[in-house]
Amino acid sequence: MKTRLTAATFVLVVCTGMPMQTALAKAPPEQVAELDGPKYTCMGAERAGSAAGVAAYTGKYVGTWPGIRGKSGYEPGPYADEKPLFTITAQNVAQYQDKLNDGEKALLAKYPQAFRMNVYTSHRDFGYPSWVCDVTKKNAATSEVVHDGKGVTGIGGSIPFPFPQSGIEAVWNTVDPFRPWNEDAIVDIADVYAGGNIAWGKQHFFTLSLSNDPNKRGSYQDKINAYFYTGYMLPEREKGFTAVGYQPNDFDHDATQSWQYIPGIRRVREAPEVGFDYPVPPAGQRTVDDDYGFNGSPERYTWKLIGKKELYVPYANFKVNDTSIKYSDLIKPGTINPDYVRYELHRVWVIEGTLKQGMRHIYSRRLLYVDEDSWLTMWADNFDGRGQLWRVTLINYHYSQESSSWHRGLSVYHDLTASSYEATYLVNEEPGEKWWKLNRATITPSLFTPDAAARGGH
Repeated sequence: MKTRLTAATFVLVVCTGMPMQTALAKAPPEQVAELDGPKYTCMGAERAGSAAGVAAYTGKYVGTWPGIRGKSGYEPGPYADEKPLFTITAQNVAQYQDKLNDGEKALLAKYPQAFRMNVYTSHRDFGYPSWVCDVTKKNAATSEVVHDGKGVTGIGGSIPFPFPQSGIEAVWNTVDPFRPWNEDAIVDIADVYAGGNIAWGKQHFFTLSLSNDPNKRGSYQDKINAYFYTGYMLPEREKGFTAVGYQPNDFDHDATQSWQYIPGIRRVREAPEVGFDYPVPPAGQRTVDDDYGFNGSPERYTWKLIGKKELYVPYANFKVNDTSIKYSDLIKPGTINPDYVRYELHRVWVIEGTLKQGMRHIYSRRLLYVDEDSWLTMWADNFDGRGQLWRVTLINYHYSQESSSWHRGLSVYHDLTASSYEATYLVNEEPGEKWWKLNRATITPSLFTPDAAARGGH
């Protein structure tokens, strides 16, 4: 489910302590004035690079780059000819311990022959449309956390808190970053089990987030943040099942709503609660709030802003979506083929979520590793009720010329206990017009009604 349409030196930050019952402080005018200046980008990231190899921010490409071939569709990107600087493996992992997160170390240990990390030169060359920067500045001066952390104020289209002072502010940035305002795609899903057996799924899905539409964005206190539609084409047992619905802006006022067309009874019914740890079909190898690393209401966790850290994370991953790469070469036992995944050294915010006493969720603790430039979660580590690392999420983003924003591609959800994984948002063998289509005027709210679910199911 698409929602909210819809990692070695620490930098000291204020981590915890503010009660969520009180609106958190806005950035002071002198700090807001530093946005898009010599020290900070318009999203609040540090412009400077680092001695260890984090690139300095240029933001020189907005909606295009040298050598681009078309206005939409797959592109190899500006770094296609680069070669890895080095490769991290289970044999040399000790050399890089301080720049790896728990999930990366766990995958290297569990799959010593299959999982490795090709590390490339760090780049920070993609920027934002000017209106996004304008929104960020306005939000920095006015946005607040409200309703016990269940909502925020501010203008849609960018993050509310470029200078976060708490975990709850930081996690709301990950829920409300700048992304495409709609998407339409037929995607394949590979559920790969211990031993290498693969179960395939296929979905037609589209999403609409008016908050990221430059012409229609409103307030983060408006009722609806994002709409979603998913029509199942495979496996056969799910064929014809269709789900539509919306996710609200403020979870104090509303909850995620969904209607489902059930082929067996040929009826549309209102779905039960579909937020939080609701298992995502077809295999239930991830939860609804796993999408994008984390999404939806943050209310069941106490969030702590640990700080920034320099980590090797998946970055600028154009190649993994290449339409010339067949699934037989990409989907492998244990993990996807690592030759197609690019890692770079970046500064990431580390955000920890700890399940509140009395709240229910299959994850007792979550660690999000969030890019300082985009506020997109590049990686997430999820822990079970015993506190053991259980599920690991890695998301491969590429920059989209069609939307002038970073856009997710192949996302991988590893279950370390079951020795399985789900690779989803696969589009390699859905070329041409079936590939991702973004920011199209044909996606409107009328496509997300109960009647639309019935039409899609038929």
